[in-house]
Amino acid sequence: MKNWILFGLTAVIVFLLAMLAYTIMDRKTEARFAYQPKVILEGIEPRDSVWGLNYPRQYQSYMKTKDTTFQSMYNTSGFKDVLDDQPELVILWAGYAFSKDYNHPRGHAWAITDVHNTLRIGSPMEPGDGPQPSTCWTCKSTDVPRLMSEMGLTEYYSHKLSHLATEVINPIGCADCHNPKTMNLTITRPALVEAFEAMGKDINQASHQQMRSLVCAQCHVEYYFDKTRPGEEDAAYLTFPWKEGLSVESMEKYFDNIDFADWTHPISKTKMIKAQHPDYELYEMSVHAKRGVSCADCHMPYKNEGGQKFTDHHIGSPLSNVENSCFVCHREKQEDLLTDVYERQRKVKEGSSKLQKLIAMAHIEAGKAWELGASEEQMKSVLEGIRHAQWRWDFVVASHGGAFHAPLESSRIITSATGIIQEARINLTRILADLGHNKPVEMPDFNDKDKLQLYIGLDIPKEKAAKETFLEQVVPQWLKEGKAREAKKEVKTVSSR
Repeated sequence: MKNWILFGLTAVIVFLLAMLAYTIMDRKTEARFAYQPKVILEGIEPRDSVWGLNYPRQYQSYMKTKDTTFQSMYNTSGFKDVLDDQPELVILWAGYAFSKDYNHPRGHAWAITDVHNTLRIGSPMEPGDGPQPSTCWTCKSTDVPRLMSEMGLTEYYSHKLSHLATEVINPIGCADCHNPKTMNLTITRPALVEAFEAMGKDINQASHQQMRSLVCAQCHVEYYFDKTRPGEEDAAYLTFPWKEGLSVESMEKYFDNIDFADWTHPISKTKMIKAQHPDYELYEMSVHAKRGVSCADCHMPYKNEGGQKFTDHHIGSPLSNVENSCFVCHREKQEDLLTDVYERQRKVKEGSSKLQKLIAMAHIEAGKAWELGASEEQMKSVLEGIRHAQWRWDFVVASHGGAFHAPLESSRIITSATGIIQEARINLTRILADLGHNKPVEMPDFNDKDKLQLYIGLDIPKEKAAKETFLEQVVPQWLKEGKAREAKKEVKTVSSR
């Protein structure tokens, strides 16, 4: 009887080993043929669907960036109105397009659609219309490297956004980060290369692991449009203000030295700087960066599917994929990890929320001082304080994930900005008193976005009506012309080589 049991167990073990061996061989065979190219990627191919024929797993995971269901404590991949949630921002950005609308960012696949939809680009009915330059397309599309190559860099930067609208129809994707011949990570936006040169560095010396962050740094950075380059005054030349360094003080010094302003605030008369999204800069000050963790390690973790290991191109918050993003290194319970993240974000949010209300009040108090006859000399230090405080506040809140990437640095910046704006408001109190105003300045209702937009002179219903017409009549024609142009481009299969 024992012999029969032993025989049976041996047979089962042999069977299981045979199945394991078969599976290993099957997976090896699958791996050998998994990435056999089907089409030839020629030149700068902006269409992700074409790349997807050669790299289906990566393409299919990228398409999941259309998913808008993720939501964490403060952020979402959906379309949440930030101005409705924090109305005082309308005052901070008065005179600037962000006072019209500002939403939580959606995934990369929505990049072109969201540009079309935002009130910030206006409603340009003809090529060359609208307030925004063509430079605004730079981080939104794989068509941009193609256009830069075909037109030349200065020419590309020298038009209106609407002028290139039929040429820019593909959202952020494969060609932004990969060499089509080798699939190596590559830099396709010259502004990053130029920023490294300004710091005395050579980006070509970057390691593969560094490149897994630098391809993100092509766009997830602070930047401005330089309109003072000799011989290129008509161009809105994309520039990263990194010459003095990556810290908030270094960039503040850089902007002050060149007397740069994105706009002049219509209430306080302050020359303002709008922080864009200094994600890479704050990441560089993080514990993760010091330990060699790249952006892709957390936002594009490796994934196994059908025995194949590949980079998940469903780029998004690591909190939506904790198992693959965080647990590669961390060993605590998921609940504990999320609690730690949210606690850091909560503390930074608490400080930034109080700060932005103080800045909004300072703008209005400064407006009152001008109304009562304040002199430029009286207001000089006040305006500098408002400029620096809002720049530092914006540096933190405009950064995607800054409160997590570098919570200590974010808190330090918010604290410094709070001190600056409090000093500016104290000076304003003295100026107002000297001008005969010895009571608090009347404030608008900071809890109502619509009232605040009216307060700063915006006619949002009119803007939305114009946008509706634009989306119905103009955008479909842009896309139609762009797709017709692309349809003429032959896609060569490997077999037809």
